[in-house]
Formats: sequence, C-alpha cells, structure tokens
Amino acid sequence: MRSSDEHGDFLEAGETLVRLTALPDYKPHPHPVFGWDVQDIAVAARALGERGVKFTIYEGLGQDDLGVWTSPDGKAKVAWFNDPDGNVLSLSQT
Repeated sequence: MRSSDEHGDFLEAGETLVRLTALPDYKPHPHPVFGWDVQDIAVAARALGERGVKFTIYEGLGQDDLGVWTSPDGKAKVAWFNDPDGNVLSLSQT
C-alpha cells in the first residue's frame, strides 16, 4: 500500500497506481469487479491456492479441478474467487 486516507487506499501494482475507494453500505455483486490477466492461469491458481485462496466452482460451467473455465474455442481461460469482503475477482489467460 502506498498511502491511505479516510476515503480509501492507493495501492501499487507493479508500475500502476490503483485507487480503492471506501463506499459505505456497499454490497458485493455476483459479477467480477477486478481481474488480472496472467501468462499461465494454472500456475497462478496453484500459487494463490497455496496461500489459501479458494476458487469458486459454478455448477454446470465445466471448470477443472483448479476452478478454471475454458472458453468453447479454447482461447481464453478464467477462474473466479472472492476477496475477504465478498467481491468477485478473477484470473484470466487470454
């Protein structure tokens, strides 16, 4: 974290500065709010799993054991997980 105030936080993500704003009465939605495109989703999912991240398995979606869904054309892969506040986050390999 780079800095914080009563309205939110500035986080450094590599060379990018991301501002997270605190919203009173915010309720998480079922759609991803933030995601990362990674070079190898299986490697990234395993590394996060080793740190305690639990990936969400959606019934009927056909995800693999890591929770990774592969698009019908095989070109994209996505895995979803929740942050501690219940927001849906994602990993993708495109």
